[in-house]
Amino acid sequence: MSHTDRLFYRLIEIVGEAHIIKNPDQLKSYSLDGKRPKAVVFPGTIDEISKVVACACEERLAVIPRGNGTKMAMGGIPKKVDIILSTSRLNRIVDSDCDNLTLSAESGMTLGDVQKRLAKEGKGYFLPLDPPFTDKATLGGIVAANSSGPKRLLYGTARDLITGMKAVFPNGDVVVSGGKTVKNVSGYDMCKLLIGSYGTLGIISEITFKLLPLPEKGATLFIPFAALDECVGFTHDILHSQLLPASMDILNAVAIEKMKYRISMPPTGNYLVAIGSEGVSETIERQISEISEIGKRHGALALETATLHSERHHGFWISVRDFAQGLIMENDTNLISLKSNFLVSKYGEMIRSYEKITQALGFDGALICHSGNGVLYSYVMVGKNVRSKTESLVELVGKLTAEAVKNEGNLVVESSPLSIKKKVDVWGELRSDYQVMCHLKKEIDPRSILNPGRFVGGI
Repeated sequence: MSHTDRLFYRLIEIVGEAHIIKNPDQLKSYSLDGKRPKAVVFPGTIDEISKVVACACEERLAVIPRGNGTKMAMGGIPKKVDIILSTSRLNRIVDSDCDNLTLSAESGMTLGDVQKRLAKEGKGYFLPLDPPFTDKATLGGIVAANSSGPKRLLYGTARDLITGMKAVFPNGDVVVSGGKTVKNVSGYDMCKLLIGSYGTLGIISEITFKLLPLPEKGATLFIPFAALDECVGFTHDILHSQLLPASMDILNAVAIEKMKYRISMPPTGNYLVAIGSEGVSETIERQISEISEIGKRHGALALETATLHSERHHGFWISVRDFAQGLIMENDTNLISLKSNFLVSKYGEMIRSYEKITQALGFDGALICHSGNGVLYSYVMVGKNVRSKTESLVELVGKLTAEAVKNEGNLVVESSPLSIKKKVDVWGELRSDYQVMCHLKKEIDPRSILNPGRFVGGI
């Protein structure tokens, strides 16, 4: 019996033949940056994940965790791909305690399914996360990538919402951290280590979240401006007021134009500020009134409002959240998606410099900035002939990264053609904490079997 056949036999023993893919033609669709796995396995329990990982550790095989695949374009080119481990069968709610505002669910459950079920509980509850691809993204993938959306301004990120977690470590051990109540911890806080670790330290299998009741009322305000300085002055005053919007995004002219294909946009200038508000009715009405007055002082061209349950409200924020997917579907073109972070106070400078750099190199760049969070998403439309533009695109990524670093942040390439990915560091500039991360990886995964090469610095 060959080594490969022996591996298949062991995996079949663990998950059953119906839950493993080994046909070469079927495996092609699971290729990662041109590398095809030996097998794709679909464990149905945490115990099965543990046994698969222990087997891989013993055989020194690389394991790539996967939910529904919404984050697979992220990360560096893997050193090798042996087994792709899908968590899609771990899709159950383990404990729902809405009275105490907690929920425990398996990592393969999609956030969209969780939200639908919570909305039907009592007066309605929700998990306050709104990352890209909410309907398809799994809880484990969202947490592993620390993915978030526009509403992080009010509700925070996964780090603010998780109280407990179960994960399978590279030797097959199941590690439990935290629970339904928050307690002090000594040593490593495994929840915080695993959030944003991109599956390189452990495979997240169960998560406990804090919940919130559904908001009584909500609205989206669309405020267009002719000039960036007016736009930045307006958002600066909002951020330094007593108002607490759920989200506040700035879109440049290219992003506004691309958005028109999906949703009826308000009369626009060169920049659009979209503000989402959620809460009790009195609060929302007051925020709309005060934001309108601030907008007038800063030269807003108009102000339009869409209410919480309107198609326009939901359609707009879904379009913002899933902007990259919309561009690809509409234009069938190559796209580079970038995420930059920086000092919150520098968002005006970042938008201005990113527009200047992108235009100078001859590209269209759609920019969407979470202005209260210090996060800027850039979408560069590459077109059909990538090869002839490779040098310019590599230069573009380098200049945008340098600009983010200058403003005390960094840049991550979330997706790009493989030819570009091979020539840039998709995680941006290495920071001083890189050595700490290397030490953690060596301690927790000494054989480097989880996602080898895909995390920061090729860890």
